Amino acid sequence: MGCRGTADRAELVRVVRDEPTSTRLVVDPRRSRPGRGAWLHPDRACLDLAVRRKAFGRALRLPGVADHDALAAWFDQLETDSTSSTPSD
Repeated sequence: MGCRGTADRAELVRVVRDEPTSTRLVVDPRRSRPGRGAWLHPDRACLDLAVRRKAFGRALRLPGVADHDALAAWFDQLETDSTSSTPSD
């Protein structure tokens, strides 16, 4: 969605509304929450591009401006976890 690239769903992260009437976006780790979902690569650059393009509003049919703070925190944590688990020589 963000970068408009394609990949298998197993490689993507599903993003949904926190509540049906909310504009707060969260990651759906089990990919089973009801409602519309948007798919992103697990990469902060893909998220940033989706935010810049205002793609969440269209993909999720949001009534207002998307609140992506929780989503950004999840992606930041993902990056932190991946850099801290890198073995050092």
